[in-house]
Amino acid sequence: MQLKGKNVLLAVSGSIAVYKSLFLTRLLVKEGAEVKIIMTPASTDFVSPLSFSTLSKHPVYSDVSSGDQWNNHVELGLWADVMLIAPATATTMAKLANGIADNMVIACYLSAKCPVFFAPAMDLDMWKHPSTKRNLETLQSYGNTFIQVGDGELASGLSGEGRMAEPEEIVSILRNYFSTRQDLKGKKAIVTAGPTYEDLDPVRYIGNRSTGRMGIALAEELALRGAEVTLVLGPSPLKTSSEYTTVRVRNAEQMFHEVKALHQSSDIVIFAAAVADYKPAKVAEHKIKKKEGDLAIQLERTIDIAKTLGAEKKNQIHIGFALETTKGDKNAQVKLVKKNFDIIVLNTLADKGAGFAHDTNKITLYGENGLIQAYPLTSKKKAAQNIIDALSKKL
Repeated sequence: MQLKGKNVLLAVSGSIAVYKSLFLTRLLVKEGAEVKIIMTPASTDFVSPLSFSTLSKHPVYSDVSSGDQWNNHVELGLWADVMLIAPATATTMAKLANGIADNMVIACYLSAKCPVFFAPAMDLDMWKHPSTKRNLETLQSYGNTFIQVGDGELASGLSGEGRMAEPEEIVSILRNYFSTRQDLKGKKAIVTAGPTYEDLDPVRYIGNRSTGRMGIALAEELALRGAEVTLVLGPSPLKTSSEYTTVRVRNAEQMFHEVKALHQSSDIVIFAAAVADYKPAKVAEHKIKKKEGDLAIQLERTIDIAKTLGAEKKNQIHIGFALETTKGDKNAQVKLVKKNFDIIVLNTLADKGAGFAHDTNKITLYGENGLIQAYPLTSKKKAAQNIIDALSKKL
């Protein structure tokens, strides 16, 4: 059973669909999951906390405090392997999307470090409203997973979309999620990330706007799925995790030597770094002082890390990135062949919210047989999941 021993934090909000969540609790417990329930105050008008407590064999919380006792939402968020919000009403989705922490469910959501799934439930007109669609898109952009609503008879008597997914379907989705979580166990992976800084003198350098956020998200996803990961990270202000090994470098040459040293013993290499293509031919020992007239600086090519190691590739899977401003599809597929990639990830600065210094990205994946899949704008965490899913299929 894929859910055996998993900690599931089930959050329910005020909808007639709460009755389904009772059955969902029973199914999760039957699957071997440890289930704890949190409720919005409105949901207790439909089903009593006692019913959920009886089925889950745990206390149920509907407020951040009970009498003189504080119910630790942070602790619950850290305890969970997955947070499931079912049903998620229009009101709850709006609060989740905008961080309005006025109840236990929203407080736990904002503290959760685990993946979050949400199963909406509401009437047809509410589901179709532009504000609901906007909140849905916002929640997905944060990396949360949307469980598709059903189509059928609704509490209002109307028929159409808005029904909460059936408990059996939700359990199946969670089963599938956890079945892929260790699909890369035993694999060794390298991820390059961030910019490289090519020094001009002790003060100045040639660099770019990369933060390394996409590469860090990829390293985290690989580690989550069981891989032994080394992140080779250029100058970046971002923090990394103890779940993988981080090697800090400054320039392209240092990055090349670190990756080359690990390449032969690795199964997966993801070239996500924005490596400078050129470096000063000579690095000045002292700061270059301003003079009258223009200044000419001679540049020379840096080593093409992906191309060089692509020529040495044996059984490794190589994934590369193409950040383009024009002719993205064509340039990405040319680079795929030229650098011997198995998969290439295209993103373009023409897409708002994609590329450097954003929490979001819009990616298109290509393989040796052409287009694999194009994805809408989403969080870099979710984009990393999509990339690693494609890698897993390739393996």
